[in-house]
Amino acid sequence: MPIDAELASWITLSQIPGLGNEGLRNLLQTFGSPTNILATPKDLLRQVVRPVIANAISNGINQLALAPVIDWLQDPLNSIVTLADTDYPQALLNIADPPPLLYIKGRRDLLNHSSLAIVGSRNATVQGLHNAEAFAQAASNSDLCIVSGMAHGIDAAAHQGGLRGRGSSIAVVGTGLDKVYPAANRDLAHQLASSGCLISEFSLGSPPIASNFPRRNRIISGLSLGCLVVEASLQSGSLITARMALEQGREVFAIPGSIHSPQAKGCHTLIKQGAKLVDHANDILEELRVFAPLDKPPTKKLNVHPIFAHLDYEPLDIDTLCMRSGLTIEALSAILLQLELDGQVATLPGGLYQRVV
Repeated sequence: MPIDAELASWITLSQIPGLGNEGLRNLLQTFGSPTNILATPKDLLRQVVRPVIANAISNGINQLALAPVIDWLQDPLNSIVTLADTDYPQALLNIADPPPLLYIKGRRDLLNHSSLAIVGSRNATVQGLHNAEAFAQAASNSDLCIVSGMAHGIDAAAHQGGLRGRGSSIAVVGTGLDKVYPAANRDLAHQLASSGCLISEFSLGSPPIASNFPRRNRIISGLSLGCLVVEASLQSGSLITARMALEQGREVFAIPGSIHSPQAKGCHTLIKQGAKLVDHANDILEELRVFAPLDKPPTKKLNVHPIFAHLDYEPLDIDTLCMRSGLTIEALSAILLQLELDGQVATLPGGLYQRVV
């Protein structure tokens, strides 16, 4: 992507310490374009921003600071979009704090695609991961782009599902785009750069500071028509995203779970507060009224093992299963191993077992 004086001015202003999004928007409203701002005398700048910021702006474009961005833009996958660009995400123009500048890696055309945010716990259950991936793929097959934050757990599963459908997926990250966080999702980041998109409002080199992640959540929800929370504890950051979605006038959906599961309590709280309970992707598509609802998928016929009379979707330890079923540990272990190989049972931390189909 070529860099001209206007883009260099946007980048320079975005890197001024203490200026912030609101300060930059105030300057744009007063003086017009970024090049006009950099050409404005200090005494006039001080009428809009603090003197220390006015002094920093008056220093002009720092070519040394600009060099890493110019190098990064040599990759054809990389680009920058600003408030002045026609392909700036229109959905973000309607939120309270639209980022003036976004770093993009991947498909820029997805920025204005109809989207669904899917978020949830980093410490997801096996069933939660399955739900996130399945809902994301179904929505993506109906041409909704799946937006999430590339965290462990539900986010990663949602991206994988989205990438398998025609709608693809966008990851909104809390670091500079020259970093991959968490590092374990490096392969996922490469898939998103190739077939989807990664975006960040943070300058190149920005580390994974804790305060960055709540800020990026407003972009996740802001890009989307609605936000689905798959699993969330009461302390989950996903609830922040859901709250921001409500504030932005987006629809909020939640998948219910066991009343005994800590990972379901956040979803249950959202449902009590008015989020729509969903148990199928059609529930979301019908509510958003964007596409014709999907046909219900044919029910997969499974040989239902008698052990499922004692083992349901609530995790259980093998001693409890032995007591309920009357089987020996040896016999039960053989059954559970076969069911796990068949994809019908999952082994959880702590020696627990859970039905997943």
